[in-house]
Amino acid sequence: MNKRPLYFDYAATTPVDERVIQVMIECLGFNGNFGNPASSAHAFGQQARQSVEQARRQVAELVGAQAEQIVWTSGATESNNLALKGVAQARGVGGGHIITSQIEHKAILDTAKQLQDAGVAVTYLAPDAEGLITPQAVSEAMREDTFLVSLMLVNNELGTVNDIPAIGRIVHARDALFHVDAAQGAGKVAIDLAEWPVDLMSFSAHKIYGPKGIGALYVGPRAQQRLQAQIHGGGHEGGLRSGTLATHQIAAMGAAFALAGQLFDEEKAMIERLRGRLLEPLLDIPGVRLNGSPSQRIPHTLSLTFNEGGFSSVALSATIAFSATSACNSASNAPSHVLLALGHDARSASRTIRLSLGRFTTEQDIDQAVHLIKSACASAPAFWATGP
Repeated sequence: MNKRPLYFDYAATTPVDERVIQVMIECLGFNGNFGNPASSAHAFGQQARQSVEQARRQVAELVGAQAEQIVWTSGATESNNLALKGVAQARGVGGGHIITSQIEHKAILDTAKQLQDAGVAVTYLAPDAEGLITPQAVSEAMREDTFLVSLMLVNNELGTVNDIPAIGRIVHARDALFHVDAAQGAGKVAIDLAEWPVDLMSFSAHKIYGPKGIGALYVGPRAQQRLQAQIHGGGHEGGLRSGTLATHQIAAMGAAFALAGQLFDEEKAMIERLRGRLLEPLLDIPGVRLNGSPSQRIPHTLSLTFNEGGFSSVALSATIAFSATSACNSASNAPSHVLLALGHDARSASRTIRLSLGRFTTEQDIDQAVHLIKSACASAPAFWATGP
């Protein structure tokens, strides 16, 4: 069996932690906690419901929310759709104004485009030179008919962190709702929804060492009466998201969030140390530059553009698993919309790689990655293909 490449694509997905897997397994099979959480008449359903509610509390605890404010979804994409479409439809689609940015995840951009086609005005804010959406930009874009602002906490390609509390205060002062896509932020940034002026926040388990296919939407008090369900059939989750709850996935997401809280300080320090060990020697390569703010960022995600000598992602992909763009862009083989918004052209975007670190990254992984990348650059132009 061929040796697998080094894994530097944690921003795309994280492996499920073994401790989380064990929780998931306990909800499978006849001898496990397999009941339908909605079957309240017998012990099997009651036990499953207890696991679901425990997980709800675990997710809420990590982000400073109340358990009843967490609504289960299939992932951050569905949470984003529920937030944007749900708010727009609750007020009547057609008319009104939404603010988002040019560097959001496609789950936001494509949903905003659909609302735009239905008659909602949408402003797409440009990032500043450091890849940030500033409070001032949001303030200047606000209109009398702005009813929703949707911005990400952590950019999935750059790793930059927006000043969500400051932006939220501006949004609330104008009586609009504020939605935040926190798929890349949970477990990496200290989130306090008890204090932050945020009304809706999206989460995904597979970005935090939980399984794929499960996520959640935080629905704060200002949003509870201003959100319309998108999936109907049974009135589950307070009527906001119908469908039989997947106990095994939900319990695993709760365990993943609880584990992230326990390991938060330790893991942050470890990733910061590893990031320095990776970034410093790579920035010594002539022409290499870091995209996004060098300070207002998480340490987990690095976007690096290489010199004009050319770049071929194929050359390194056999030995290092990384992204040339976000997974949502990779699916369409398109240049990164985030890098284009930062002023890159298609050529320089093609010479950019995203390296993302995580819980299971080791110092040996870092040192091997540095060696492989430096060796590749040293052998240019024979090794590196000319960009398009």
